[in-house]
Amino acid sequence: MQFSEQWLRTWVNPALDSEALAHLLTMAGLEVEENDPAAPAFTQVIVAEVLTVQKHPDADRLNVCTVNVGEAAPLQIVCGAPNVVAGAKVPCARVGALLPGDFAIKQAKVRGIESAGMLCSAKELGISDEASGLLILPADAPVGQSIRDYLKLDDRLFTLKLTPNRADCLSIRGIAREVAALTGAELKPVEIKTVPATHGDTRAVTLAASDACPRYAGRIVRNVNQAVATPDWMKQRLERSGVRAISAIVDITNYVLLELGQPMHAFDLAKLNGGISARFAKTGETIKLLNDKELALEADMLVIADEAGPVALAGIMGGAESAVEAGCKDIFLESAFFAPAVIAGKARRIGFGSDSSHRFERGVDFANCVAALERATQLVLDICGGEAGPINEASAKLPARKPVALRVSRVAKVLGVQLSADEILDLLRGLGLPCEIAGDVITVTPPSFRFDLEIEEDLIEEVARLFGYDNVPVQPSETRLFMLPQPGHRRGKAVLRDLMVSRDYQEAVTYAFVEEQWEADYAGNSTPVRLINPIASQMSVMRSTLFGGLLNALQHNINRKHERVRLFEIGRIFNSTAADQQPEKIAGLAWGSRFEEQWGASKDKIDFFDIKGDVEALLAPRVAEYRRASHPALHPGRSAEVVLDGKVIGVVGELHPRWVQANDLGSAPVLFELELAALTTIATISAQPVSKFQPVRRDLALVADETLPAETLLRALSSLNHPLVTGIKLFDVYRGKGVAEGRKSLAFKVLLQDTQKTLTEEDVDAAIAGLIRKAEECGATLRV
Repeated sequence: MQFSEQWLRTWVNPALDSEALAHLLTMAGLEVEENDPAAPAFTQVIVAEVLTVQKHPDADRLNVCTVNVGEAAPLQIVCGAPNVVAGAKVPCARVGALLPGDFAIKQAKVRGIESAGMLCSAKELGISDEASGLLILPADAPVGQSIRDYLKLDDRLFTLKLTPNRADCLSIRGIAREVAALTGAELKPVEIKTVPATHGDTRAVTLAASDACPRYAGRIVRNVNQAVATPDWMKQRLERSGVRAISAIVDITNYVLLELGQPMHAFDLAKLNGGISARFAKTGETIKLLNDKELALEADMLVIADEAGPVALAGIMGGAESAVEAGCKDIFLESAFFAPAVIAGKARRIGFGSDSSHRFERGVDFANCVAALERATQLVLDICGGEAGPINEASAKLPARKPVALRVSRVAKVLGVQLSADEILDLLRGLGLPCEIAGDVITVTPPSFRFDLEIEEDLIEEVARLFGYDNVPVQPSETRLFMLPQPGHRRGKAVLRDLMVSRDYQEAVTYAFVEEQWEADYAGNSTPVRLINPIASQMSVMRSTLFGGLLNALQHNINRKHERVRLFEIGRIFNSTAADQQPEKIAGLAWGSRFEEQWGASKDKIDFFDIKGDVEALLAPRVAEYRRASHPALHPGRSAEVVLDGKVIGVVGELHPRWVQANDLGSAPVLFELELAALTTIATISAQPVSKFQPVRRDLALVADETLPAETLLRALSSLNHPLVTGIKLFDVYRGKGVAEGRKSLAFKVLLQDTQKTLTEEDVDAAIAGLIRKAEECGATLRV
């Protein structure tokens, strides 16, 4: 919600400067996102009148002008604007003026002719992005007055970032009501008078969907002058509120929307056929809207229709067929209340919204319909002329305003501030909330403009806002703190995050909404969880893997010339068929060189084993098994399943070459994805005595079939569980002379140690013999 500070101060004018007012609104929950000047700073620019215009003797496109600046003698100024004419009132920058961009105006000669200043366009003053010539001012502009004062350029433009529950502040009246309650300044609302009818013509109104549209008011205004220009004061307020001026009738409806918060629409009466009905759309109906979009209507879309069909999409936009255009003489003004639930989501579904839909889907003041119609009618008569008819109103069951009880003692308990009942009553009544008190309980009946007041906590929040969060004292806690027991077999996400950061990763947070193609490419998922109302076409399904978001983040970094990327993410995935439909996963991605560029390290690329080491660090002290994997996102020969306690908990591997090429990554990143639950449970670590005796090392060379994975053989050796064997590691793989074709030699380092004695040859030989027997069970033999 953008608005002009000067406009607001016509309603309420507290003794606060702009910065203090912005801070006050922000601390009251109406966050001021922007507080910008209406025009950039400049000096010594006044209203001037062009007296004469003569062609420059030495330049075809220049004119020599005499200009009245309110002094005894006129000035001579050379001007090249195509629209300069005698009698025009224009801004004039005097010698010594400083224009936006630090452009100083000096006495100068232009092609030999003296020039004592410059006539200015709106662009040169910084109040417009485009200008085809001088800024022509109204004929009654006072010569000699500062242009900043005349155009009110010392105004400030406030932009509020309102939460969805504060629809009441989507208008100048609503914001003024808040400021008056917060500061105690007098609220001076605009006077709305009843416009007497000067003819008896009406248009029948029917509420065919009374739950969706419980109130609709309309009025015929005849003989309006559609061609009249919108007054400068109205145009200025509209433009400073971010609304483009279009035509007098449209501008008036937009002005009332901004001023009172009531969306309105004007129909060309000659284009309406019969009575007006608020109803839901029928099968096969279409409408062309004011933005020229042709829309196929659905059964849950509320429309305003005449006897020929829909003429407006209720609460969102009027129809092009009944629009007020040049030549229109008679109009039908409407002012209605539509149930928020009926309007909500429709704008997103059709792909565009409006100021009206933004307000209706949050809730407008249903008691304000007729008053807003009277206000708009009066503005139409004042600006466009015409004769107003009587208001024809249809109403049904309006939203009930259920009383809410507020306990004075509860306010003190929640806020930690002792406020008397009278103080609370003063605060709430300042907002226009009807209150009654009985003992400790204040009963508040929420007014029609406050849809967000439903429970006691809502009223406590209002008290806190009005009292001022800054005024709530900070009290030291009197609660005794206790250390909670930490189970030794559990660890939290923070520990995993710290571990990943310590291994040179950075955390990424990506959207759970992803492209449908990502699910097919990276998860092989043809039936993803679809969103009914996606926020964008490329975010239409829920992810079932974290790979898509990480690869998108990688591409974003590569596009910005990063040469080494290491990312991880912890997040939920979403499955439509699995028993656990929303498990948490941890995933990581590494791309580029193994180390940062430096003179003492090689420029080798990241490979599978680097990331396998990171996975092992995450699982430690537990040890996983790795099996060949077949995953749609990963290289079939450079990826593996991660198996823990016999269960597959994830995958690790290099990205498939086709996705490397499709995403133009240059080289393949290595990724992993693991079930978070498997990492938050860790094996209990028990203390073991450190042996005082020397360990014994034996190297065991085994010959096995080429197809036998080394992991299988290592698992078989480890399954011996001999008390003297403290470690087995593969340290060499050999193929060649001395080893038969189709066979390979696997060399294992075996460490043996006892905590009680020095090992004998017999002890060592017995343990090695047991290991050889285990190897033979896998088809491996001792190399000789």
